[in-house]
Amino acid sequence: MAWSLTGSPEEYLAIAGGFLRSDPVRNTIALTAAETVRVRGLRTFGEVEPLFGWWRSGDGEITAALLHTPPYPILLTGLPEGSARPLAEALIARRRQVRGVNAEEGVGAAFAAVWAGLTGAGAEEFLRSRLYWLGRLRPPEPPPGGAARLASEADRDLLRAWLAAFSEEIADGIVIDRDETIDDRLSYGGLTIWESGGAPVSLAGIHRPAAGTVRVGPVYTPPEHRRLGYGGAATAAVSRAALDSGASNVVLFTDQANPASNSLYQRLGFDPVEERVVLHFLSQRS
Repeated sequence: MAWSLTGSPEEYLAIAGGFLRSDPVRNTIALTAAETVRVRGLRTFGEVEPLFGWWRSGDGEITAALLHTPPYPILLTGLPEGSARPLAEALIARRRQVRGVNAEEGVGAAFAAVWAGLTGAGAEEFLRSRLYWLGRLRPPEPPPGGAARLASEADRDLLRAWLAAFSEEIADGIVIDRDETIDDRLSYGGLTIWESGGAPVSLAGIHRPAAGTVRVGPVYTPPEHRRLGYGGAATAAVSRAALDSGASNVVLFTDQANPASNSLYQRLGFDPVEERVVLHFLSQRS
């Protein structure tokens, strides 16, 4: 039983892809991020190159996987018994700077406890999120005024401003409004604007499809246009487009602390699947 680590998204998908694709809904982030790195390159998410890994059980079966794309926390699937400490030790041996962990709540707490024992770094909760899967799409009724359209190069200034505002609101300190990110989203129709009265009022994005699954996000509506149904309409529009393009699953994440968004997405037909936690690691021993 051991962890294998690699910097190659191709190797990761070739070896651990079958395990991840066996549950493409719960593994949506790992699949999407790995595919994005494969397409766009190793510096897609930042200057530090990503790290991928998988755990083989005693009979050789892959039963867990990880993905680390700094500056984001390490992303973990479920962790089999006895696998957390070897993983932490392997990361420390590589001198990997790990900001935190993103996992199902119990898994995140278990890994954070092992990490604290080895490094002295405590952890604090940053975010509790909920994964949703689209059952039967139910667009807003009655719909708000306006219509959806794909964003284009002409919208670049607006997209840059709205994505920066979205990043500030979620307060994760990670900038997502880089021009290359916008270029990538525009290349596959990954950003949709809802217009009303000829003016843009809301934005909904989708990540690059992976394993038949499309993940919605970000969804952003400027404060002056909120509570008018635009965000829900934009989300329904990109979800409908994903289904029409052949997606088997449409998923999204919400902040558990935001009852309005959780209620909205359930009204649109999204069903809760899994609770996750993001823990940020604090100072550690030198």
